[in-house]
Amino acid sequence: MPIYGPAFAADPQLVYERLRRYGAVAPVEISPGVEALLVTDYQAALDLLRDTDTFSKDSRAWQQTVPPTSPLLPVLGYRPTAFFSDGEVHARYRQVITDGLALLEPHLLQRRVAEVAHRLIDAFVATGSADLIDEYARQLPVAVFNTWFGVPEEHSARLVAGIAGMMESTEKAVAAYGDLVSVVTGMVAERRERPRHDLTSWFLTHPAGLDNDEVVRQITLTMIAGNQPTTNLIGNALMRLLTDARYAGSLFGGAMTAYQAIDEVLWHDPPLANLSAHYPRYDITFHGREIPAGSLVLVSYGAANSQAAPPTDGTELRSGESAHLAWAAGPHACPARDPALLIAITAIEQLTSRLSDLELSTGAEDLLWRPGPFHRALLHLPVRFQPVGG
Repeated sequence: MPIYGPAFAADPQLVYERLRRYGAVAPVEISPGVEALLVTDYQAALDLLRDTDTFSKDSRAWQQTVPPTSPLLPVLGYRPTAFFSDGEVHARYRQVITDGLALLEPHLLQRRVAEVAHRLIDAFVATGSADLIDEYARQLPVAVFNTWFGVPEEHSARLVAGIAGMMESTEKAVAAYGDLVSVVTGMVAERRERPRHDLTSWFLTHPAGLDNDEVVRQITLTMIAGNQPTTNLIGNALMRLLTDARYAGSLFGGAMTAYQAIDEVLWHDPPLANLSAHYPRYDITFHGREIPAGSLVLVSYGAANSQAAPPTDGTELRSGESAHLAWAAGPHACPARDPALLIAITAIEQLTSRLSDLELSTGAEDLLWRPGPFHRALLHLPVRFQPVGG
């Protein structure tokens, strides 16, 4: 059963429900002619994410089984980063990333997000309309990331384009990644000679002793893995605020409303719907499914979350800490959870405080989602409002 295309994007939960008939692990097609196994069961997902003895993250053997032009390779093709590494190599790379992100002071991060948000809003506030994906949600996270890593202003637009290009066709995605690496390589070389007070310099001077190429790869990973999911989170939460009747009258009520919308998105429309690619080291039987060594096994956060989500009567808002899998789990869990949440909440607060009469300029049923297997991402989120200034 395919987990890509317009039909899947329109109603992924219907597809997940059908896949559960196969048990905890279901056979799926993730691109024409490319098959994988998808974990749809909550407990099975946890078991896989925590079992580093049985499963590897190294995709090199698997990628030899797909054409070099496969649209899957920009996401699943091996790179020497924490995402594709195991054991001590993974721990070394990840420690640099987590230690670096721990240096981000929340109040300074929040202030920077607010600054970027106001600049982006200023660009369209007088027009009375905007696409909140193209003009806001996609632009904001990468601008904040550029500040973290000290990206020169003259290269900022290239990074925005490079990260956005990773969602395009294979040829464009490969070119976008190459340009992104080129920008970061130059920046890393410059910081090696002249360190500054930014994460690039911190990565270079971390006790793990990464060389320039290793630093380049971990920075590009952090930018790519942190930007698109945060964009999706902002967009999906804004859509929920604008379309869900339960938020009527409380849309502009402050941080708790933003947090509630984000929490529900993380449960029901997680920014990464299906990923956490793993490969068995040997032939196994996993939750009743025989899986040959080297097979691609993906975790469906969307399916697992919907199975475990707390019940709701559909009329009241839910809040509180939740054990969803939107951030994954185990040693490869997302290291940027707290910064991503802060960015998303602040982005929504700033937008709704500036534009208190936001409404969709199209019917909710006309909103379209990206048709790929990995991201739960709106293509556009068109809104209208009373123009301000001019």
